[in-house]
Amino acid sequence: MLAISAISTLVALVFAGFAISHVLERFVMHGLDDRLDAQVSVVARAVRPDGTLDGARVVDLAGFDTPGSGWAWQVASPAGRWTSDGALPEAAALPGPDTALPRPPAPPEIDDRQPRPGETRDRHGQRLHSRTSTVASRAGPVTITAIGPRRIVEAPLREAMIPLLGSLALLGIGLGLATLVQLRIGFRPLRDLRTSLAAVRAGSAHHVPDDQPGELRPLVIELNALIDQNAAGLAHARQHVANLAHGLKTPLAALSLKLAEVGAGDRLRDMVDQIGSRVRHHLGRARADAAGSGARARTAIAPAIGDLTDVLRRIHAERPLSVEIAVLPKIAVAIDPQDLDEMVGNLLDNAWRHARARISVIAVIEGPLVALTIADDGDGLDNAVIDQAMMPGRRLDERGDGHGFGLSITRELAELNGGGLTLGRSSELGGLSAMLTLPIQA
Repeated sequence: MLAISAISTLVALVFAGFAISHVLERFVMHGLDDRLDAQVSVVARAVRPDGTLDGARVVDLAGFDTPGSGWAWQVASPAGRWTSDGALPEAAALPGPDTALPRPPAPPEIDDRQPRPGETRDRHGQRLHSRTSTVASRAGPVTITAIGPRRIVEAPLREAMIPLLGSLALLGIGLGLATLVQLRIGFRPLRDLRTSLAAVRAGSAHHVPDDQPGELRPLVIELNALIDQNAAGLAHARQHVANLAHGLKTPLAALSLKLAEVGAGDRLRDMVDQIGSRVRHHLGRARADAAGSGARARTAIAPAIGDLTDVLRRIHAERPLSVEIAVLPKIAVAIDPQDLDEMVGNLLDNAWRHARARISVIAVIEGPLVALTIADDGDGLDNAVIDQAMMPGRRLDERGDGHGFGLSITRELAELNGGGLTLGRSSELGGLSAMLTLPIQA
């Protein structure tokens, strides 16, 4: 819009410059024509009825009485040719009737006294402006021409155009600044709308304020409707999880008691306790959502990755790998700690299973999101099978004891929290690169 406005303003100013220049030229030229017409009128009164010129009656106006000034007049008739004392420049002399070839006398009533404009140049190339009038005589038509230098028009025109062009340039700058201010003020509601959407995404607001300009109000209504629809779908999904967790709570309690009765080992009891902890976590989150809590947890990434790395080193003790972690301690995300552990744990476990010797973990801030990239130096995945790897229960490698739900669960949790998961090939290590994006929490 700024470019269109600038081009339109430039075209308008150029047109205005040409139009004003044309008007000024006509105005200044009108004064020159009046001066030449006056001399033609004076000379015409000195033409006798027989077509000769009465020199005693000729009066030279100012300018015409100075030789070499560029002002001159000429009278051409079948009876002869006369010029002013200034002598008409040779190159500017207008051909008159050929006296060697006499023409039949024109009727006395033929008379064209209305002056006609003309342009010519003198022998030095200077532009001259002329006015020509024809009067009737018994000898034939008599042509009277007065010539003046065009520079007396061009000089004041240049003097007038310099400040005019400067004024037009200042006007163009002013219009450009006014357009810029207008666009910034006009687009301010869009910037406010972007800020409101960012607040909704960050969890500090539930809806976009509807006190918007009339042009944006329909868009805001649709956005709030979409937010409500997504919130309803999320609540429905969480309710299903809560129902499942609640259904598992009692059997897990009974299983825990039974294991205590039969004297099961500590490992089995720890596993049951972990499952029970996950069940209580999902039930607690469902209760928090039902209570209408809009706040999001603040979870630091670096400690979570450190703890998960220590656990995986013990789990995969038979595969000692080099893990390079580049995560600033201050980076935190707006994710529940258990959700973060589940997502990062799935990705680290997947990398640990397929890496040859190295795993890298890098976290960078990209606007309102944190991009956490976990890469390994394994075989990686081709682009053709990346989408299949995201499908629940789909295993591309049947070796090991995985179930094929890790990547799909990670993606769903990331999307539910306002982020996402992208798979690709690591340019540094050559294996799989999993980039997990999560909303940042200041």
